[in-house]
Amino acid sequence: MIVVASVLGYIAQLLRQPKIPAYIIAGILVGPILHIVRNVEIIEILAEIGIAFLLFGVGIELNLKKLKYVGKLASLGSVIHVIILFVLGLILALAIGYGNVTAVYIGLILAFSSTMVVIKLLSDKNELDSLHGRIIIAALLVQDIVAIFALSMLNNLQNFAFLPIFISILQAIVVIAVALLCSRLIFPRLFRFAAKSSELLFLMSISVCFIFALLFAEMGFSIIIGAFVAGVALGNLPYNVEIMGKIRPLKDFFGVLFFASIGSHLVFFEFSKIALPLILMFIFTILIVPIITIMVCSSFGYKKRTAFMTGMGLAQVSEFSLIIAIQGKNLGHITDEILTLTIWLALITMGTTAYFIKFDDYFYRKLRKFLSFFELFKHHAEKTDFNIDKNLEYQIVLIGYDRMGYHIFKTLAKLNIGFIVVDINPDVIKKLDRLNIPCIYGDIGDPELYEKLQLKDKGLIISTVPDYNDSKLLIKKAKAFHKDVNIFVTALFVEEALDLYDAGADYVMIPHHLGGEHAAIIVEDISQNFDKMMDKKLSHINDLRGRRTRHPHHR
Repeated sequence: MIVVASVLGYIAQLLRQPKIPAYIIAGILVGPILHIVRNVEIIEILAEIGIAFLLFGVGIELNLKKLKYVGKLASLGSVIHVIILFVLGLILALAIGYGNVTAVYIGLILAFSSTMVVIKLLSDKNELDSLHGRIIIAALLVQDIVAIFALSMLNNLQNFAFLPIFISILQAIVVIAVALLCSRLIFPRLFRFAAKSSELLFLMSISVCFIFALLFAEMGFSIIIGAFVAGVALGNLPYNVEIMGKIRPLKDFFGVLFFASIGSHLVFFEFSKIALPLILMFIFTILIVPIITIMVCSSFGYKKRTAFMTGMGLAQVSEFSLIIAIQGKNLGHITDEILTLTIWLALITMGTTAYFIKFDDYFYRKLRKFLSFFELFKHHAEKTDFNIDKNLEYQIVLIGYDRMGYHIFKTLAKLNIGFIVVDINPDVIKKLDRLNIPCIYGDIGDPELYEKLQLKDKGLIISTVPDYNDSKLLIKKAKAFHKDVNIFVTALFVEEALDLYDAGADYVMIPHHLGGEHAAIIVEDISQNFDKMMDKKLSHINDLRGRRTRHPHHR
């Protein structure tokens, strides 16, 4: 299984495709097609350990402190998003003709999106730090937590009664609270000593995983819930990076076995039995999920472009969907037919997601005029769609306040030059408005923005948005409205920067080049007197702390 998964994983990487479908296909090959794997029992045991390590790793990487910075959309909005998709998936399953319990499983399967696949694809596109990238990651973070609670209730699903489910949730909350208490009071001391030995740090981490897995198993839950809670408890320690480094090989190895084992569960029967449900669930995932996502994002005040990109990023079923289906099969709640249906759905949607995210900007340009309909859901958008004061005089437009734009903003404020800030994040605009900083809620890719900006011909536009196509559009539109305007844009790569110069940019900022130049200036400054280093360090720390205090949403 590992050998075949390695070969197919290698091919997937060559073709720049997500690897999870490749591992599932490996399981299909060695299982139902070639029948190489005969001892299914051993594979199932290893697969359960694989799920446990997989979720242990997810828990370690799940930093709960980040939830403070993601805002209402990621917390409240994501929960609403999951509930809507679950209800719609449930209705779809009942309409197809499935029973109540099966319909609940299908609702759960369709409610979650894949953290592993999406983060990998966003990372490949350098969009993890984009606004829609941060919204997607925050939404997936909340989805993972909701999925864990859903998994914890599966045991009581068939004999549904409110009291046992309530007791189950209460028990889970108590144990999670104990885990978090341990992570604050007990684990820091234990792991401070254990961290002195690489071997002991590894053993202690695994032991914590096993202790919570056993504890949850004794309470009637799956061991994977306990492993996840253990991961969350260790994820908030100062040593979480080192622990993750030790655990990752185990997580990767057993994770591959888990996904391959899913493929080995595939049952070949008359495809016509699942053809219609598969088509309907596929349409639901690639069409209904993005539409609901766009509606939720729009209702929280985000522009149609950000909402659309977020919707495209979440249009697939999750690895949690596969885990839920496997658990349902093991508990006898669902049949081989539903598990096979879920496997096919995962294979297809995880594959199509690679293209959705890769070409999301192309799809947006083609569908932009139809997306205006979703702005009807922006019931509180008037709080963010600020009009520019006609009496306001400004020579400079700063597009993108977050990160690099913050430093440019500080310089403009010191120089006492008239400027206005444009940002696509409604939370940023609200904060700037409260501080009486001239600002407007706008999208660099929206032609209407340039009509709103009453910029003089000799003015300056500075964009810190690192999207190549957006920057080209900005140069074209801005020059059309104001032929002599000076334009600073941002690029991530040298080739893009040269193309933007050819397109008419007056200066192209490349963040890592600027960072290197700034570091070189610091080296030159302290080379004659290394005592200056402490002053530089303290100044930088004070600046970062001040920024965190004034703008806690910045990362």
